[in-house]
This record gives sequence, structure tokens and C-alpha cells, in this order.
Amino acid sequence: MARVKPLAELIEGCIGPAFAAQGFASTDILAAWPEIVGERLARYCRPSKLEWPKRRRRDGEAPESGTLVVRVEGVFAIELQHLAPVVIQRINRHYGWACVSRIVLQQDRVGRSGAQAKPTRVDPVRVVEVQKAVAGIADDGLRAALDRLGTAAVATRPDR
Repeated sequence: MARVKPLAELIEGCIGPAFAAQGFASTDILAAWPEIVGERLARYCRPSKLEWPKRRRRDGEAPESGTLVVRVEGVFAIELQHLAPVVIQRINRHYGWACVSRIVLQQDRVGRSGAQAKPTRVDPVRVVEVQKAVAGIADDGLRAALDRLGTAAVATRPDR
């Protein structure tokens, strides 16, 4: 009877070649990414590619460090840029050798593809209250803008 294999063993065999084409020796960096950079930053950036130097090393020579290409949401690019030396240090400590010497940032959307915000629910009684509150404003444009703002302020998400 065949032994049951952990999913991690099966995944490595299936997507390992795709990661190797991007310069990753294994899928481990993606799994360990939140531990390396922290949960908050991991939500907004992901390693994309690990580029190794083109020059071949000689026998007995230590391997050269690579450049990690990281996709990052635009608003967190500056934070990651400032934290790059710390991130490099953490990656190298995680792997036990200086495998990354530089980080290159690519601004891009990360992770939340297809995640739609839940629609808001507006209580009709609250809408009438907002309309009464702004009814005394003479300027039509200002009244309409404050009406939209007030309606958005009283709207609630379905999960609340």
C-alpha cells in the first residue's frame, strides 16, 4: 500500500520547474515570505524572480549572490526600499548564506486580484435624515456633494 504523501512534496514536484525558470531553487521563499518580511509587508509585496549572475564560478569559489526582484504595491514601494537592507539580511539568515545581495522593486498589484469589496447597505431612514440635514444648503453642488458624503457615512457593510 502506498504511503500518503504530504501536499508540500507533491506541490514541489509540480511547480518546481516553473520556479526554477524564475531562478528559485524551491517554493520555500514564497512560503517563508511572511516570516522574512513580516505579515504586514507580505500583504503588499511578493518575490517575483531571483536573478543569478551570468558569470560561471570556478571550482572552490563561493557562489555569487543574486538579485531578488520583488513585486510591490505602489504605496509600499518606498517602505520596502528603505527596509531593503533588513530584508536582504533576513533572507540570507533564513537560507544560511548570502544568496541575495540586492533587491529590485517592480511596482505592480499584489495578491488581491479578484477580491471585490462587499457592497454597502444603506438604511432608507438614515438617507432621509441626511437629506433633511443638507436641505437648507443653497448651493446645489455643495448640497449634492454633502448628500453623497452623508449617505456614504451612514452606509454599513453587510458583515457589521
